[in-house]
Amino acid sequence: MTTREPHVPMFSSPDDVRDRLAATGYLADDAIATTVFLADVLGKPLLVEGPAGTGKTELAKAVTEAADATLVRLQCYEGLDEARALYEWNYRKQLLRIQAAGDGQKWEETHDDIFSEEFLLARPLLTAIRRDDPTVLLVDETDKADVEVEGLLLEVLSDFQVTVPELGTITATNRPFVVLTSNATRELSEALKRRCLFLHMDYPDAEREKAIVLRRVPEVPEALAEQLVRTIRTLRALELKKSPSIAESIDWARTLVALGIETLDEAAVGQTLGVVLKHASDQARAVKELGLN
Repeated sequence: MTTREPHVPMFSSPDDVRDRLAATGYLADDAIATTVFLADVLGKPLLVEGPAGTGKTELAKAVTEAADATLVRLQCYEGLDEARALYEWNYRKQLLRIQAAGDGQKWEETHDDIFSEEFLLARPLLTAIRRDDPTVLLVDETDKADVEVEGLLLEVLSDFQVTVPELGTITATNRPFVVLTSNATRELSEALKRRCLFLHMDYPDAEREKAIVLRRVPEVPEALAEQLVRTIRTLRALELKKSPSIAESIDWARTLVALGIETLDEAAVGQTLGVVLKHASDQARAVKELGLN
């Protein structure tokens, strides 16, 4: 049985979180910095919920970089099963081993041989549990997975352990920092939520988004960044299929710099609208609402 080491926090305070995230280019507000610190010091998973494009996945990446850790990512999707999330056996290699054993070896010996570490394929959840070095486990877009997947997560998030019937229970010696993201397309179970700290992440206010753009694209003039953010916020207020994300705000700033555009006038918006709006109907609505020709 593996002995679990005491949990060693990665951050010393909310201010430490804020400063170290900022060093990676991620500007966290008080709520983000405090919740990340608490999730870290309490050893609790962090459930981050909010609209697509608000920086939930980027937060996990920034925490990974700030803590000098390794990111292990489980991308959720409809149809995700235990074999892709936890582990599976290398059946092809097992079959070759059985064939190589021939008739001279007892089945019990062959069984013990093929259900060993050599034939185990660790998937993201098991990989994160078994790592000794600092690790961030990102369970991305949890709400896209089937309800059954939440059951797989409960053992991991409750005791930070995974049971492999043929090998026994594998317990984390160095508990990973866990981030679950959700776009709230469906309600996650109360059992899963009870095991997590919760952070709702919305689009940042104008000042913080402007600061993010200036930090990530320092060559963009401040006045242009202000115009860009104002336009982005106008677009998000429209009924669009997909509102512009923070990443698309940054891409737009880089686009304007690349084109040498210094003022976001009607012509500039019309010329570059495809950087931030990816649906024809959204572009048509924006052209109409913004009064573009």
